[in-house]
Amino acid sequence: MADPATKPETKDVCLVIGAGDGLGGAVARAFAAEGHPVCLTRRARHIDQLEALARDIRADGGTAHAFGADARSEEETAALFERIEREVGPLGVVVFNIGANVRFGIRETTARVFTKVWEMACFAGFLAGREAAQVMVPRGRGTILFTGATASTRGREGFAAFAAAKAGLRALAQSMARELGPQGIHVAHVICDGAVDGVFTRSRVDDVTPLLEADSILKPEEIARNFVWLHLQQRSAWSHEIDLRPWTESF
Repeated sequence: MADPATKPETKDVCLVIGAGDGLGGAVARAFAAEGHPVCLTRRARHIDQLEALARDIRADGGTAHAFGADARSEEETAALFERIEREVGPLGVVVFNIGANVRFGIRETTARVFTKVWEMACFAGFLAGREAAQVMVPRGRGTILFTGATASTRGREGFAAFAAAKAGLRALAQSMARELGPQGIHVAHVICDGAVDGVFTRSRVDDVTPLLEADSILKPEEIARNFVWLHLQQRSAWSHEIDLRPWTESF
């Protein structure tokens, strides 16, 4: 049960940065089901997909708003937070869920690829975390959640750019947790160790049905349950990092 000293009766707004068909959408649905107004954002070219997701959430009885914004832009990110606070309500949960998973051998990894992956998976996380802290610290409450990956803790062959960015995001989350925890802000990092069902995975696997039936692939809705659980943790027993993987995954 939520701590009444830190969780208001009126549910604060939840912002999901990187809301899509997979995990981001599932997280948005999960928080909406808990009564939080949810704000969804991706780059402007995905606004039609975001609007469709928002309509689905509203059809299920939730409150949802879609915004097109480039998470790598300092100006657009700051404007997004300002607009949500002004037009929707106080932000109580911010979820950073941009992936940027690409595979290139080190000799094929260009400076542009490395920089772009870092901008999406690490720098954008910094911008989101900073802006979240700006609005949450004065209120003394809030939850900031970062989606991690296997690459957050180890770099594998072919994933130099992705691993560098995800490891940087993890370090960012650690620094923020140590700084903001004493100010009432819960910062957590969720390592998704394994393939997550969604467009990315389905484009690489002929048929995910056997994997889903065997629980051998991460299911977005189950991951999302853990995001909500982290937000609801009582502050005397906060988790900073959890790892989630299918029971068949080696680690």
